[in-house]
Amino acid sequence: MTRPSALKKLTRSLWELPATYKPGMLVPARIYGTEKLIGEMDDGVFDQVSNVACLPGIVEHALCMPDGHWGYGFPIGGVAAMDPEHGVISPGGIGFDINCGMRLVRTNLTYDEVRPKIKELVDAMFFRIPSGVGSTGLLRLSHNEFRDMTEEGSKWCLKKGYAWKEDIELTEEHGCFKGAKASKVSTRAIERGFDQIGSLGSGNHYCEIQVARPENVFDAQKAAAFGFTLPNQVAIMFHCGSRGFGHQIATDYLQLFLKVMEKKYGLKVLDRELACAPFNSTEGQDYFSAMKCAANMAFVNRQMILHMLRDVFSKVFGRSAEDLGMSMVYDVTHNTAKLERHLIKGKTRELLVHRKGATRAFGPGMEGLPERYKETGQPVIIGGSMETGSYLLAGLSTGADAFYTTAHGSGRTMSRHQAKKMYRGSKLLHDMEERGIYVRTVTCGGLAEEAGAAYKEIDEVVEATELAGLSSRVLKLTPVGNIKG
Repeated sequence: MTRPSALKKLTRSLWELPATYKPGMLVPARIYGTEKLIGEMDDGVFDQVSNVACLPGIVEHALCMPDGHWGYGFPIGGVAAMDPEHGVISPGGIGFDINCGMRLVRTNLTYDEVRPKIKELVDAMFFRIPSGVGSTGLLRLSHNEFRDMTEEGSKWCLKKGYAWKEDIELTEEHGCFKGAKASKVSTRAIERGFDQIGSLGSGNHYCEIQVARPENVFDAQKAAAFGFTLPNQVAIMFHCGSRGFGHQIATDYLQLFLKVMEKKYGLKVLDRELACAPFNSTEGQDYFSAMKCAANMAFVNRQMILHMLRDVFSKVFGRSAEDLGMSMVYDVTHNTAKLERHLIKGKTRELLVHRKGATRAFGPGMEGLPERYKETGQPVIIGGSMETGSYLLAGLSTGADAFYTTAHGSGRTMSRHQAKKMYRGSKLLHDMEERGIYVRTVTCGGLAEEAGAAYKEIDEVVEATELAGLSSRVLKLTPVGNIKG
Protein backbone atom coordinates (compact mmCIF):
# COMPACT_ATOMS: atom_id res chain seq x y z
CA MET A 1 0.00 0.00 0.00
CA THR A 2 1.18 3.53 -0.74
CA ARG A 3 0.99 5.90 2.20
CA PRO A 4 0.24 9.50 1.03
CA SER A 5 3.26 11.75 1.50
CA ALA A 6 0.95 14.37 3.06
CA LEU A 7 -0.04 12.00 5.86
CA LYS A 8 1.26 13.37 9.17
CA LYS A 9 1.66 11.40 12.38
CA LEU A 10 0.03 13.32 15.24
CA THR A 11 0.39 10.69 17.99
CA ARG A 12 1.35 7.01 18.27
CA SER A 13 -2.10 6.07 16.98
CA LEU A 14 -3.47 9.11 15.12
CA TRP A 15 -2.61 10.38 11.64
CA GLU A 16 -3.90 13.30 9.60
CA LEU A 17 -4.33 14.36 6.00
CA PRO A 18 -4.56 18.18 6.03
CA ALA A 19 -7.47 20.00 4.43
CA THR A 20 -5.07 21.04 1.65
CA TYR A 21 -4.52 17.41 0.64
CA LYS A 22 -7.34 17.41 -1.93
CA PRO A 23 -9.32 20.25 -3.57
CA GLY A 24 -12.72 20.60 -1.92
CA MET A 25 -11.75 19.33 1.54
CA LEU A 26 -13.52 21.39 4.19
CA VAL A 27 -11.81 19.76 7.18
CA PRO A 28 -8.80 17.49 7.75
CA ALA A 29 -9.14 13.71 7.50
CA ARG A 30 -7.90 11.71 10.47
CA ILE A 31 -7.10 8.00 10.62
CA TYR A 32 -6.53 6.02 13.80
CA GLY A 33 -4.00 3.20 13.78
CA THR A 34 -0.58 2.01 14.78
CA GLU A 35 2.33 2.30 12.35
CA LYS A 36 1.70 -1.30 11.31
CA LEU A 37 -2.02 -0.83 10.68
CA ILE A 38 -1.51 2.39 8.71
CA GLY A 39 1.10 0.66 6.59
CA GLU A 40 -1.34 -2.13 5.77
CA MET A 41 -4.34 0.07 4.91
CA ASP A 42 -5.46 -0.05 1.30
CA ASP A 43 -5.17 3.09 -0.80
CA GLY A 44 -8.96 3.37 -0.95
CA VAL A 45 -9.09 4.35 2.73
CA PHE A 46 -7.05 7.52 2.18
CA ASP A 47 -9.01 8.41 -0.94
CA GLN A 48 -12.42 7.78 0.60
CA VAL A 49 -11.86 9.47 3.97
CA SER A 50 -10.56 12.60 2.18
CA ASN A 51 -13.65 12.54 -0.06
CA VAL A 52 -15.81 12.44 3.07
CA ALA A 53 -13.99 15.56 4.29
CA CYS A 54 -15.52 17.40 1.31
CA LEU A 55 -19.15 16.79 2.26
CA PRO A 56 -21.21 19.93 2.98
CA GLY A 57 -21.70 20.70 6.67
CA ILE A 58 -19.00 18.37 8.00
CA VAL A 59 -17.70 19.42 11.42
CA GLU A 60 -14.14 19.21 12.81
CA HIS A 61 -12.73 16.32 10.75
CA ALA A 62 -13.55 13.17 8.79
CA LEU A 63 -12.44 10.04 10.64
CA CYS A 64 -11.51 6.44 9.99
CA MET A 65 -11.12 3.86 12.76
CA PRO A 66 -8.16 1.42 13.11
CA ASP A 67 -10.07 -1.41 11.40
CA GLY A 68 -10.60 0.80 8.35
CA HIS A 69 -10.70 -0.59 4.82
CA TRP A 70 -12.27 0.29 1.49
CA GLY A 71 -16.08 0.41 1.43
CA TYR A 72 -19.01 1.91 -0.47
CA GLY A 73 -18.81 5.71 -0.23
CA PHE A 74 -17.27 5.99 3.22
CA PRO A 75 -14.48 3.59 4.12
CA ILE A 76 -15.55 0.85 6.51
CA GLY A 77 -14.70 2.45 9.84
CA GLY A 78 -15.63 5.91 8.53
CA VAL A 79 -17.14 8.56 10.80
CA ALA A 80 -18.43 12.05 10.01
CA ALA A 81 -20.45 14.52 12.07
CA MET A 82 -22.63 16.99 10.18
CA ASP A 83 -24.23 20.26 11.18
CA PRO A 84 -27.91 19.28 10.83
CA GLU A 85 -28.90 22.78 9.70
CA HIS A 86 -26.41 23.07 6.85
CA GLY A 87 -25.12 19.54 6.35
CA VAL A 88 -26.14 16.45 4.46
CA ILE A 89 -27.12 12.86 5.15
CA SER A 90 -25.54 10.16 2.97
CA PRO A 91 -26.51 6.48 2.75
CA GLY A 92 -22.89 5.79 1.77
CA GLY A 93 -21.93 6.98 5.24
CA ILE A 94 -24.29 4.51 6.91
CA GLY A 95 -24.09 1.40 4.77
CA PHE A 96 -26.43 -1.07 3.14
CA ASP A 97 -26.80 -3.35 6.15
CA ILE A 98 -28.30 -0.65 8.35
CA ASN A 99 -27.71 -1.31 12.07
CA CYS A 100 -25.50 -4.26 11.46
CA GLY A 101 -24.51 -4.74 15.08
CA MET A 102 -23.15 -6.93 17.86
CA ARG A 103 -24.89 -8.48 20.83
CA LEU A 104 -23.10 -10.12 23.75
CA VAL A 105 -24.85 -12.47 26.19
CA ARG A 106 -23.17 -13.95 29.23
CA THR A 107 -24.01 -17.18 31.04
CA ASN A 108 -23.11 -18.56 34.48
CA LEU A 109 -21.67 -21.64 32.80
CA THR A 110 -17.96 -22.42 32.69
CA TYR A 111 -16.11 -24.00 29.79
CA ASP A 112 -15.76 -27.26 31.73
CA GLU A 113 -19.57 -27.49 31.79
CA VAL A 114 -19.99 -26.53 28.13
CA ARG A 115 -17.13 -28.47 26.53
CA PRO A 116 -18.85 -31.91 26.62
CA LYS A 117 -21.94 -30.40 25.00
CA ILE A 118 -20.29 -28.04 22.49
CA LYS A 119 -21.23 -30.04 19.38
CA GLU A 120 -24.78 -30.54 20.61
CA LEU A 121 -25.09 -26.81 21.29
CA VAL A 122 -23.63 -25.67 17.97
CA ASP A 123 -25.68 -28.20 16.00
CA ALA A 124 -28.85 -27.06 17.78
CA MET A 125 -27.98 -23.38 17.16
CA PHE A 126 -27.37 -24.14 13.48
CA PHE A 127 -30.72 -25.92 13.25
CA ARG A 128 -32.71 -23.21 15.07
CA ILE A 129 -31.17 -20.01 13.67
CA PRO A 130 -31.64 -19.67 9.89
CA SER A 131 -28.36 -18.73 8.20
CA GLY A 132 -27.00 -18.07 4.73
CA VAL A 133 -27.92 -16.05 1.65
CA GLY A 134 -31.67 -15.71 1.24
CA SER A 135 -32.46 -17.37 4.56
CA THR A 136 -35.83 -16.57 6.09
CA GLY A 137 -36.68 -16.19 9.76
CA LEU A 138 -39.06 -18.18 11.91
CA LEU A 139 -41.63 -15.40 12.37
CA ARG A 140 -44.40 -15.06 9.83
CA LEU A 141 -45.77 -11.51 9.90
CA SER A 142 -48.13 -9.76 7.56
CA HIS A 143 -46.82 -6.66 5.81
CA ASN A 144 -48.82 -4.45 8.18
CA GLU A 145 -47.52 -6.27 11.26
CA PHE A 146 -44.00 -5.88 9.93
CA ARG A 147 -44.52 -2.14 9.44
CA ASP A 148 -45.72 -1.80 13.04
CA MET A 149 -42.67 -3.71 14.26
CA THR A 150 -40.26 -1.43 12.36
CA GLU A 151 -41.66 1.58 14.19
CA GLU A 152 -41.66 -0.03 17.66
CA GLY A 153 -38.33 -1.90 17.65
CA SER A 154 -37.44 -4.13 20.60
CA LYS A 155 -40.50 -3.06 22.59
CA TRP A 156 -42.52 -5.03 20.05
CA CYS A 157 -40.59 -8.14 21.16
CA LEU A 158 -41.31 -7.38 24.82
CA LYS A 159 -45.05 -7.16 24.10
CA LYS A 160 -44.95 -10.47 22.23
CA GLY A 161 -43.01 -12.30 24.93
CA TYR A 162 -39.73 -12.57 23.01
CA ALA A 163 -37.69 -10.33 25.34
CA TRP A 164 -36.91 -9.79 29.00
CA LYS A 165 -37.44 -6.31 30.35
CA GLU A 166 -33.70 -5.88 30.98
CA ASP A 167 -32.97 -6.71 27.31
CA ILE A 168 -34.53 -3.38 26.35
CA GLU A 169 -32.48 -1.46 28.90
CA LEU A 170 -29.26 -3.10 27.67
CA THR A 171 -29.78 -2.35 23.98
CA GLU A 172 -28.43 0.86 22.48
CA GLU A 173 -31.26 3.42 22.15
CA HIS A 174 -33.36 0.94 24.19
CA GLY A 175 -33.83 -0.99 20.97
CA CYS A 176 -35.80 1.73 19.19
CA PHE A 177 -34.77 4.66 17.02
CA LYS A 178 -37.59 7.08 17.70
CA GLY A 179 -39.22 8.74 14.71
CA ALA A 180 -39.23 5.69 12.45
CA LYS A 181 -41.94 6.00 9.80
CA ALA A 182 -42.85 2.90 7.84
CA SER A 183 -44.71 5.10 5.36
CA LYS A 184 -41.29 6.24 4.08
CA VAL A 185 -40.27 2.66 3.22
CA SER A 186 -40.95 1.18 -0.22
CA THR A 187 -43.16 -1.85 -0.79
CA ARG A 188 -40.12 -3.57 -2.31
CA ALA A 189 -38.17 -3.14 0.95
CA ILE A 190 -41.09 -4.55 2.95
CA GLU A 191 -41.27 -7.54 0.62
CA ARG A 192 -37.56 -8.22 1.04
CA GLY A 193 -37.58 -7.96 4.82
CA PHE A 194 -40.89 -9.10 6.26
CA ASP A 195 -39.91 -12.79 6.46
CA GLN A 196 -36.27 -12.38 7.57
CA ILE A 197 -36.74 -11.64 11.28
CA GLY A 198 -34.68 -14.00 13.40
CA SER A 199 -32.14 -14.92 10.71
CA LEU A 200 -28.39 -14.53 10.69
CA GLY A 201 -27.67 -13.95 7.02
CA SER A 202 -24.32 -14.54 5.37
CA GLY A 203 -20.89 -12.95 4.92
CA ASN A 204 -19.23 -11.93 8.17
CA HIS A 205 -22.36 -12.59 10.21
CA TYR A 206 -22.01 -15.27 12.85
CA CYS A 207 -23.15 -16.58 16.21
CA GLU A 208 -20.33 -17.75 18.44
CA ILE A 209 -19.86 -19.49 21.78
CA GLN A 210 -16.87 -17.92 23.54
CA VAL A 211 -14.83 -18.26 26.72
CA ALA A 212 -13.44 -15.49 28.95
CA ARG A 213 -10.22 -17.12 30.14
CA PRO A 214 -8.60 -15.69 33.31
CA GLU A 215 -5.41 -14.67 31.46
CA ASN A 216 -7.52 -12.58 29.08
CA VAL A 217 -9.17 -10.39 31.73
CA PHE A 218 -7.55 -6.95 31.62
CA ASP A 219 -9.84 -5.03 33.99
CA ALA A 220 -11.37 -7.28 36.64
CA GLN A 221 -13.49 -4.52 38.15
CA LYS A 222 -15.18 -3.60 34.89
CA ALA A 223 -15.43 -7.25 33.90
CA ALA A 224 -17.40 -7.89 37.10
CA ALA A 225 -19.61 -4.86 36.41
CA PHE A 226 -20.34 -6.40 33.00
CA GLY A 227 -21.21 -9.73 34.63
CA PHE A 228 -17.98 -11.69 34.17
CA THR A 229 -16.93 -13.07 37.53
CA LEU A 230 -16.15 -16.76 36.89
CA PRO A 231 -12.91 -18.28 35.58
CA ASN A 232 -13.47 -19.55 32.00
CA GLN A 233 -16.98 -18.09 31.92
CA VAL A 234 -18.94 -18.82 28.74
CA ALA A 235 -20.64 -16.14 26.63
CA ILE A 236 -22.42 -15.96 23.29
CA MET A 237 -21.72 -13.19 20.78
CA PHE A 238 -23.53 -12.64 17.51
CA HIS A 239 -23.32 -10.24 14.60
CA CYS A 240 -26.13 -9.45 12.15
CA GLY A 241 -28.28 -6.58 10.92
CA SER A 242 -31.33 -5.60 8.87
CA ARG A 243 -30.69 -8.05 6.02
CA GLY A 244 -32.40 -7.33 2.68
CA PHE A 245 -34.72 -4.78 4.28
CA GLY A 246 -31.94 -2.34 5.09
CA HIS A 247 -30.20 -3.05 1.79
CA GLN A 248 -33.31 -2.11 -0.19
CA ILE A 249 -33.88 1.09 1.80
CA ALA A 250 -30.29 2.17 1.13
CA THR A 251 -30.67 1.31 -2.57
CA ASP A 252 -33.96 3.18 -2.90
CA TYR A 253 -32.67 6.39 -1.37
CA LEU A 254 -29.30 6.31 -3.11
CA GLN A 255 -31.17 6.28 -6.42
CA LEU A 256 -33.41 9.12 -5.25
CA PHE A 257 -30.50 11.22 -3.98
CA LEU A 258 -28.63 10.81 -7.28
CA LYS A 259 -31.66 12.31 -9.04
CA VAL A 260 -32.15 15.33 -6.77
CA MET A 261 -28.67 15.99 -5.37
CA GLU A 262 -27.36 18.26 -8.11
CA LYS A 263 -30.50 19.25 -10.04
CA LYS A 264 -32.60 20.24 -7.02
CA TYR A 265 -30.01 21.16 -4.38
CA GLY A 266 -26.87 22.04 -6.36
CA LEU A 267 -24.76 19.52 -4.45
CA LYS A 268 -21.65 18.02 -6.03
CA VAL A 269 -19.57 15.17 -4.59
CA LEU A 270 -16.26 13.64 -5.67
CA ASP A 271 -17.73 10.13 -5.69
CA ARG A 272 -21.25 9.15 -6.76
CA GLU A 273 -21.24 6.62 -3.92
CA LEU A 274 -21.43 9.63 -1.58
CA ALA A 275 -24.81 10.65 -3.01
CA CYS A 276 -26.52 12.81 -0.40
CA ALA A 277 -29.30 15.27 0.33
CA PRO A 278 -29.56 18.15 2.78
CA PHE A 279 -30.49 16.64 6.12
CA ASN A 280 -33.36 19.05 6.56
CA SER A 281 -34.76 18.48 3.06
CA THR A 282 -37.85 16.38 2.42
CA GLU A 283 -35.72 13.64 0.88
CA GLY A 284 -33.17 13.76 3.71
CA GLN A 285 -35.82 13.50 6.41
CA ASP A 286 -37.66 10.72 4.56
CA TYR A 287 -34.46 8.68 4.36
CA PHE A 288 -33.68 9.34 8.04
CA SER A 289 -37.13 8.01 8.98
CA ALA A 290 -36.75 4.95 6.73
CA MET A 291 -33.24 4.29 8.06
CA LYS A 292 -34.68 4.20 11.57
CA CYS A 293 -37.17 1.53 10.46
CA ALA A 294 -34.28 -0.63 9.25
CA ALA A 295 -32.37 0.00 12.48
CA ASN A 296 -35.40 -1.10 14.51
CA MET A 297 -35.86 -4.22 12.39
CA ALA A 298 -32.20 -5.13 13.10
CA PHE A 299 -32.75 -4.75 16.84
CA VAL A 300 -35.75 -7.10 16.58
CA ASN A 301 -33.76 -9.52 14.44
CA ARG A 302 -31.05 -9.80 17.11
CA GLN A 303 -33.65 -10.04 19.87
CA MET A 304 -35.33 -12.97 18.15
CA ILE A 305 -31.97 -14.72 17.76
CA LEU A 306 -31.39 -14.23 21.49
CA HIS A 307 -34.82 -15.69 22.18
CA MET A 308 -33.90 -18.81 20.18
CA LEU A 309 -30.48 -19.07 21.83
CA ARG A 310 -32.05 -19.05 25.28
CA ASP A 311 -34.33 -21.86 24.18
CA VAL A 312 -31.43 -23.89 22.74
CA PHE A 313 -29.30 -23.61 25.89
CA SER A 314 -32.28 -24.30 28.12
CA LYS A 315 -33.12 -27.53 26.29
CA VAL A 316 -29.52 -28.77 26.09
CA PHE A 317 -28.83 -28.15 29.79
CA GLY A 318 -32.32 -28.91 31.08
CA ARG A 319 -32.49 -25.63 33.00
CA SER A 320 -34.25 -22.34 32.40
CA ALA A 321 -32.44 -19.49 30.64
CA GLU A 322 -32.83 -17.47 33.85
CA ASP A 323 -31.18 -20.24 35.84
CA LEU A 324 -28.35 -20.36 33.27
CA GLY A 325 -27.81 -16.62 33.78
CA MET A 326 -28.34 -15.81 30.10
CA SER A 327 -28.47 -12.04 30.53
CA MET A 328 -27.38 -9.53 27.95
CA VAL A 329 -24.22 -7.53 28.43
CA TYR A 330 -25.07 -5.05 25.67
CA ASP A 331 -26.17 -4.60 22.06
CA VAL A 332 -24.23 -2.05 19.99
CA THR A 333 -24.98 -0.74 16.52
CA HIS A 334 -22.83 -0.10 13.49
CA ASN A 335 -24.03 1.55 10.28
CA THR A 336 -26.31 4.30 11.54
CA ALA A 337 -26.67 8.07 11.63
CA LYS A 338 -27.78 9.67 14.89
CA LEU A 339 -28.49 13.11 16.27
CA GLU A 340 -26.23 13.50 19.30
CA ARG A 341 -24.93 16.36 21.41
CA HIS A 342 -21.16 16.94 21.43
CA LEU A 343 -18.86 19.61 22.79
CA ILE A 344 -17.22 21.45 19.89
CA LYS A 345 -14.77 24.27 20.65
CA GLY A 346 -16.29 24.78 24.09
CA LYS A 347 -19.90 24.82 22.89
CA THR A 348 -22.40 21.94 23.01
CA ARG A 349 -23.88 21.35 19.58
CA GLU A 350 -26.35 18.91 18.11
CA LEU A 351 -24.68 16.93 15.32
CA LEU A 352 -25.73 14.22 12.89
CA VAL A 353 -23.08 11.55 13.43
CA HIS A 354 -22.60 9.01 10.62
CA ARG A 355 -20.91 5.80 11.76
CA LYS A 356 -20.14 3.33 8.96
CA GLY A 357 -18.62 0.15 10.37
CA ALA A 358 -17.89 1.99 13.61
CA THR A 359 -19.26 1.66 17.14
CA ARG A 360 -20.52 4.29 19.55
CA ALA A 361 -18.37 4.29 22.71
CA PHE A 362 -19.82 6.67 25.30
CA GLY A 363 -17.67 7.39 28.34
CA PRO A 364 -18.65 7.21 32.03
CA GLY A 365 -21.53 9.42 33.12
CA MET A 366 -22.80 10.23 29.64
CA GLU A 367 -26.49 10.58 28.92
CA GLY A 368 -27.94 7.57 27.14
CA LEU A 369 -26.08 4.90 29.11
CA PRO A 370 -27.95 2.31 31.18
CA GLU A 371 -27.85 3.26 34.84
CA ARG A 372 -25.74 0.18 35.68
CA TYR A 373 -23.00 1.36 33.29
CA LYS A 374 -22.84 5.01 34.34
CA GLU A 375 -19.57 4.45 36.21
CA THR A 376 -17.91 2.03 33.79
CA GLY A 377 -18.76 3.67 30.50
CA GLN A 378 -20.55 1.92 27.67
CA PRO A 379 -19.76 -1.74 26.96
CA VAL A 380 -18.07 -1.89 23.53
CA ILE A 381 -18.04 -5.11 21.51
CA ILE A 382 -15.33 -5.52 18.87
CA GLY A 383 -15.70 -8.75 16.96
CA GLY A 384 -12.67 -10.52 15.57
CA SER A 385 -12.43 -13.34 13.07
CA MET A 386 -13.83 -16.76 13.88
CA GLU A 387 -10.27 -17.98 14.49
CA THR A 388 -8.79 -15.25 16.66
CA GLY A 389 -11.32 -14.09 19.24
CA SER A 390 -13.17 -10.89 20.08
CA TYR A 391 -13.02 -8.15 22.71
CA LEU A 392 -15.26 -6.53 25.27
CA LEU A 393 -14.11 -2.98 26.00
CA ALA A 394 -15.47 0.11 27.74
CA GLY A 395 -16.00 3.62 26.41
CA LEU A 396 -13.76 6.40 27.75
CA SER A 397 -14.22 10.09 28.51
CA THR A 398 -11.15 10.73 26.32
CA GLY A 399 -13.07 9.76 23.17
CA ALA A 400 -14.56 13.22 22.55
CA ASP A 401 -12.39 14.04 19.53
CA ALA A 402 -13.80 10.97 17.76
CA PHE A 403 -17.38 11.86 18.73
CA TYR A 404 -17.12 8.93 21.21
CA THR A 405 -16.61 6.33 18.49
CA THR A 406 -14.37 3.28 18.27
CA ALA A 407 -13.60 0.34 15.97
CA HIS A 408 -16.27 -2.28 15.29
CA GLY A 409 -14.19 -5.30 14.25
CA SER A 410 -10.80 -6.42 13.08
CA GLY A 411 -11.32 -5.23 9.49
CA ARG A 412 -10.55 -7.12 6.29
CA THR A 413 -7.10 -7.23 4.70
CA MET A 414 -8.17 -9.11 1.58
CA SER A 415 -11.33 -9.35 -0.52
CA ARG A 416 -13.72 -12.26 -0.18
CA HIS A 417 -12.76 -13.38 -3.69
CA GLN A 418 -9.07 -13.36 -2.82
CA ALA A 419 -9.66 -15.27 0.43
CA LYS A 420 -11.73 -17.87 -1.42
CA LYS A 421 -8.86 -18.40 -3.86
CA MET A 422 -6.29 -18.78 -1.08
CA TYR A 423 -8.15 -20.99 1.42
CA ARG A 424 -10.23 -24.16 1.27
CA GLY A 425 -13.26 -24.06 3.53
CA SER A 426 -13.25 -27.81 4.18
CA LYS A 427 -9.61 -27.72 5.35
CA LEU A 428 -10.33 -24.64 7.47
CA LEU A 429 -13.26 -26.47 9.07
CA HIS A 430 -11.03 -29.42 9.96
CA ASP A 431 -8.13 -27.28 11.20
CA MET A 432 -10.38 -25.20 13.44
CA GLU A 433 -11.92 -28.30 15.02
CA GLU A 434 -8.41 -29.59 15.69
CA ARG A 435 -7.77 -26.34 17.58
CA GLY A 436 -10.95 -26.71 19.65
CA ILE A 437 -13.34 -24.54 17.59
CA TYR A 438 -16.36 -26.47 16.31
CA VAL A 439 -18.02 -24.75 13.34
CA ARG A 440 -21.19 -25.34 11.34
CA THR A 441 -21.53 -23.45 8.07
CA VAL A 442 -24.00 -23.30 5.20
CA THR A 443 -21.22 -23.37 2.58
CA CYS A 444 -17.50 -24.15 2.77
CA GLY A 445 -16.91 -21.41 0.20
CA GLY A 446 -18.48 -18.88 2.54
CA LEU A 447 -16.29 -20.16 5.36
CA ALA A 448 -13.15 -19.67 3.25
CA GLU A 449 -14.10 -16.03 2.73
CA GLU A 450 -13.99 -15.57 6.50
CA ALA A 451 -10.58 -17.16 7.16
CA GLY A 452 -8.76 -15.49 10.03
CA ALA A 453 -5.88 -14.50 7.75
CA ALA A 454 -8.31 -12.39 5.66
CA TYR A 455 -8.60 -9.98 8.61
CA LYS A 456 -6.30 -7.60 10.45
CA GLU A 457 -4.88 -8.74 13.76
CA ILE A 458 -7.61 -8.05 16.31
CA ASP A 459 -5.05 -7.48 19.08
CA GLU A 460 -3.38 -4.75 17.01
CA VAL A 461 -6.70 -3.03 16.25
CA VAL A 462 -7.72 -3.07 19.92
CA GLU A 463 -4.30 -1.81 21.00
CA ALA A 464 -4.71 1.15 18.62
CA THR A 465 -8.14 2.02 20.01
CA GLU A 466 -6.74 1.92 23.54
CA LEU A 467 -3.67 4.00 22.67
CA ALA A 468 -5.96 6.59 21.10
CA GLY A 469 -8.17 6.78 24.21
CA LEU A 470 -11.26 5.61 22.30
CA SER A 471 -12.03 2.55 24.44
CA SER A 472 -10.20 0.38 26.96
CA ARG A 473 -9.84 -3.40 27.08
CA VAL A 474 -11.92 -5.25 29.65
CA LEU A 475 -11.51 -8.83 28.46
CA LYS A 476 -10.86 -10.97 25.41
CA LEU A 477 -13.22 -13.78 24.43
CA THR A 478 -11.89 -16.82 22.57
CA PRO A 479 -14.14 -18.91 20.27
CA VAL A 480 -15.03 -22.54 20.92
CA GLY A 481 -18.13 -22.92 18.73
CA ASN A 482 -19.48 -20.99 15.76
CA ILE A 483 -22.28 -20.99 13.20
CA LYS A 484 -21.79 -19.17 9.88
CA GLY A 485 -24.07 -18.28 7.01
